[in-house]
Amino acid sequence: MDAPDPPAPRATSWDPGQYLRHAGPRARPLHDLLARVPALPHAHPRIADLGCGPGGPTTVPAARWPTARITGYDNSPAMLEAARDHAGPTPGGGTLDFAHADLTDWRPDGPYDLILSNAALQWVPGHTASFPAWTESLHPGGVFAFQVPGNFTAPSHLLLREQVHSPRWRARLGDVLRNEEPVQAPADYLGLLTSLGCAADVWETTYLHLLAGPDPVLDWTKGTALRPVLTRLADDPEARDAFLAEYRGRLRAAYPPGPHGTVFPFRRIFAVAQKLPAPS
Repeated sequence: MDAPDPPAPRATSWDPGQYLRHAGPRARPLHDLLARVPALPHAHPRIADLGCGPGGPTTVPAARWPTARITGYDNSPAMLEAARDHAGPTPGGGTLDFAHADLTDWRPDGPYDLILSNAALQWVPGHTASFPAWTESLHPGGVFAFQVPGNFTAPSHLLLREQVHSPRWRARLGDVLRNEEPVQAPADYLGLLTSLGCAADVWETTYLHLLAGPDPVLDWTKGTALRPVLTRLADDPEARDAFLAEYRGRLRAAYPPGPHGTVFPFRRIFAVAQKLPAPS
């Protein structure tokens, strides 16, 4: 008898509370990214935050540019609901609001001083196809800045991919994960951004997060990489728990705890591209 067809794909569900359980180490790359963003062209800049999540990260650029008009975009109703707690006037005279958008087809509705994306573009297949429209919308001197995970060959991801394609799970889960290379190599981002008339600064960093508590890498992935699996198994708690138990065992072997916590290496790729003035 043939295996049943897998269920039709549905949008990944997000859990703001779970995501925020590791808010500190998740926020550090954003601070490191913004530290390399140069002065923006206008005193009251217009900023788009693509993939704003629960809103807290969007308050970081609001503190850096207190007079800015910032809109955070996300496609998760749960994340946007959490983000709206941060909406409103900012102490420096700017504004912060949030709106629904699918980054696959989001296009600027006018000129921007900064288009920012923090750990979101890895969820957008073919995201580089949007770079020409995004950079074109920047004022001269405006900036497109983003960071994406570069850890898709790490054990946390390889073991997850191996498990969903195992005989036990592949009929049900074999199609839920992103492709194996959802982001570009740093040199490829550099070449593309330079070709679009930008002065580009691209680099990578591997953070060594020291995580506390039992099974902290599993807890981390429940907020991000595991979301498609948890979404697919949401209506079957028994299968969900069985999957998590199997994955937990794999992660314990790959990331054993040490005397001060569990070391979780995490590579990230950064890019800051400033639009150059048009040739005279």
